[in-house]
Amino acid sequence: MSNMKKEMANYAADINRASNDENIQKALGRAVASYRKNVTEALDRYPHTLEMAEEVKAIKLKALDNWQPLMEEAMEAIRRNHGQAYFAKDGAECIQKIHEIIGPRREIVKGKSMLGEEIHLRQELAALGHDVWETDLGEFILQLNDERPMHILSPAIHMPREQVAEVFSKFFGREIAPEVAEEVAAVREFLREKYFTADVGISGANAVAAETGQIAIIENEGNVRLCTGVPPIHIAVVGIEKLVPSFIDAMKVCEVNWRFGQYGAPGYLNVISGPSKTGDIEKVTTYGAHGPREFHVIFVDNGRSDMIADPRYKEAALCLRCGGCMYECPVFALTAGHFGHTYMGGIGGIWTAFVEKDKEEAAPVLYNCLRCGRCIERCPMKIDVPSMTAQLREDVMKKYE
Repeated sequence: MSNMKKEMANYAADINRASNDENIQKALGRAVASYRKNVTEALDRYPHTLEMAEEVKAIKLKALDNWQPLMEEAMEAIRRNHGQAYFAKDGAECIQKIHEIIGPRREIVKGKSMLGEEIHLRQELAALGHDVWETDLGEFILQLNDERPMHILSPAIHMPREQVAEVFSKFFGREIAPEVAEEVAAVREFLREKYFTADVGISGANAVAAETGQIAIIENEGNVRLCTGVPPIHIAVVGIEKLVPSFIDAMKVCEVNWRFGQYGAPGYLNVISGPSKTGDIEKVTTYGAHGPREFHVIFVDNGRSDMIADPRYKEAALCLRCGGCMYECPVFALTAGHFGHTYMGGIGGIWTAFVEKDKEEAAPVLYNCLRCGRCIERCPMKIDVPSMTAQLREDVMKKYE
């Protein structure tokens, strides 16, 4: 019980500091107002999204029951498309597989991936001697500031532009004004060369169509398109919960995801089936044209199968990572991602209990959830986080009786 007490005390101190952080209050105040306005406009403009969300929930519930045969079907399709596919039971296996694929001391450009954060992908690859650059603007800011994400969709949401300017001015060695356009321009200029010198691009995925082996990635910045389209090797790391039967199912998942993520339409929807190829000379298909010569997909469990197998928590695996619940959470509005670890907010407590090696990290998060139910109102999958939280609290207490 002493470890639990220590975890609770450390967490309480951290979240109390966060609740008094003026930068968090300033940044979250701006972000919450903007998100609510944007998502309301998106759903008003595309009202069919609400009905589609119900359809997606049914698709994904059925897919969770069949994740193993769906994964086998997807792996076969990926190989048929001249890619390679693997299964990793945990983060360590995933990282080892990546290291085996790419060899020693590679330069890597990486798109935003919550699974990557979960298994500490950048840090672990760096420890193996690789040079890894985050290319998502928010993740790049956090890499420079040596912080973890504070929101699953907008990782640097807790940092106002004034604080970002300080971080950039220090890193770039010149004065960067606290103007968003100037800050974005500085990062664009720095990363542009990295895409073309990198040996490897790593991405996540929002959905995987088992039938065709296609992965779908939603983005707005264009960095993922460069990460997955320019380096000679592309590796996608994907949680098993992202599998759905067909390409149309995957597109429906994506549309619901980006609408509740506040966009009428995202800047980019990347659909990747395999390595680049051409058939322009005598209709002979040749792989390795302008894009990657190699395409690898690693499906990762890391506690997900346990979550899916438990009927009390199975629906937590429906989470689309739209981040909408956090903007409605009264605790998150005061503390940002300090209300959680890799996964934040009420749903983060459930995920932490299954995917983190130290399960005790979930306990303090569970007791921060007010169980007010505002997250359910915003969630496109209507995940009953309050009931799951109550059940997990009971499980935790039984463990220490």
